[in-house]
Amino acid sequence: MKRRILVKQIEDAGCVLLRRGSRHDIYHNPITGHSEPLPRHREINEILAKRIISRLVTGED
Repeated sequence: MKRRILVKQIEDAGCVLLRRGSRHDIYHNPITGHSEPLPRHREINEILAKRIISRLVTGED
């Protein structure tokens, strides 16, 4: 999955960027209270992308 598509999906779900790192960006969902690192690669593995979305949006693993 392209990184920009993943970022758009999690931002549309209400997540906000907390901080930028050299290798990861940290996104936080104020509704669920969960934070998750997002790798700064152009392509992100589909399984990892689904897991990040699941953790941020639903608050579950």
